[in-house]
Amino acid sequence: MTEYGYFLSCEEFTPAELIDQARRARQAGFTRLAISDHFHPWNDAQGNGAFVWSMIGALSQAVDLPVTTLVTCPTVRLHPAVTAQAAATSSVLLGGRFALGVGSGEALNEHIHGDAWPSFETRAEMLEEAVAVMRKLFTGDLVSHRGLHYTVDNARLYTAPARPLPVLVSGFGPKAAELAGRIGDGFVTMTPDTDLVGAFRDGGGGGKKVVGGVKVCWSSNRDKAVDLVHRLWPTELLPGELAQILPTPAHFEQASELVTREMVADAVTCGDQAEEHVETVRAYARAGFDEVYIGQIGPDQEDFFGSYRTRVLPALNQ
Repeated sequence: MTEYGYFLSCEEFTPAELIDQARRARQAGFTRLAISDHFHPWNDAQGNGAFVWSMIGALSQAVDLPVTTLVTCPTVRLHPAVTAQAAATSSVLLGGRFALGVGSGEALNEHIHGDAWPSFETRAEMLEEAVAVMRKLFTGDLVSHRGLHYTVDNARLYTAPARPLPVLVSGFGPKAAELAGRIGDGFVTMTPDTDLVGAFRDGGGGGKKVVGGVKVCWSSNRDKAVDLVHRLWPTELLPGELAQILPTPAHFEQASELVTREMVADAVTCGDQAEEHVETVRAYARAGFDEVYIGQIGPDQEDFFGSYRTRVLPALNQ
């Protein structure tokens, strides 16, 4: 049976707002939390960029829900050994209710050290090696590693996970889905694409979980909701690999000029018609997803949580 969680957006909300949303999500009947890991927001209008590992520590003390990163890049901005330490501590704080979602990253967040942004093939290779390094460290054993991309010299996590820490691998195309099937404990993708789910299953993901997320804007005024989404999240509708290769929020703002208000109105569920929200989320369940995380765009969080508690989640859980 599909589980429904709430998606915490570090790009759009302050740390205090994220903690408040987590508490509201628990009260509304969401059973899990996911949280983004960004250095920069996608555009200046979003306006935030909290450090995800500080946020997870705070969440562990605020709510008792499982938490998953959607997703962390463990290859450039942070060395995989440091990411492993952060993930292990998060798992301990959450009593084992933590899953590490990882991906090959975006230049937007990873270019900050001035390194050249690699091709997808190189990034996938780096991700595979990083996951292998982190799995070794999660055992709590002494680890030395000299690979193509990373060196680890006599490192040991003294605060190691008490139980196996799931690593979920993100992907948006068939090659990434196959990689997730081969090296991951699950697959993360943001659209209810049955072909991608099939590629993951065929690549070794049989019996492993599939995790997705979707943004909506619950509002009694649909036109204002569409305007809000068009201002804050036009980046959701950028095509192809732009999200992976554009380096700054300013570049995303330039590219987003191609995204019209009509495109947003057609693609993003806005308004207060519960059946539309139910159908949007249920599409993931029909595509074989095990967990779906819903994020509310904009400040109208109270109506969102109240309506999902009384109208949307009960219908989804029937």
